[in-house]
Amino acid sequence: MKTFKSLIEDVLPEIRELFPWDLEERIKENPDLLLIDLTEAREYNTVHIKNSINVPRGVLEASCEWGYEDTVPALAAARDKEVVVICRSGNRSALAAHVMQQLGFNNVSSLKTGLRGWFDYELPMYDGDENEVDEDIAEAYFSKGPSPEQMGPS
Repeated sequence: MKTFKSLIEDVLPEIRELFPWDLEERIKENPDLLLIDLTEAREYNTVHIKNSINVPRGVLEASCEWGYEDTVPALAAARDKEVVVICRSGNRSALAAHVMQQLGFNNVSSLKTGLRGWFDYELPMYDGDENEVDEDIAEAYFSKGPSPEQMGPS
């Protein structure tokens, strides 16, 4: 049986990943870079990278295609643009980058270490109103872990 971790390990050799400092450079070098934040809306409204578009992982495939209620035109038109997918830790984005390659995206990368790595590298984070997030709020967000029930049976 596959696990979440094993699914990620399977796709890592097939995708490109960028570290936060690499993404910082790419943002400066490529004004057309498309940043796709795969977190859920509540996560995105708490912390995200400036100018990223929120496309929750659950609707990614439909968001990449024309003709769906979830279609995101900037994303559907970006098969030949540079796209970086972002999540909290770099796991969902690794899977998303793999799926997007299968959907014909030619230049997609995943942010290795995710938003947590971006924060640890001391780069700015923004909330849903595009205000810079206070470091303590971001730290509280990243410090949450699974509840005891989510840890599974002993």
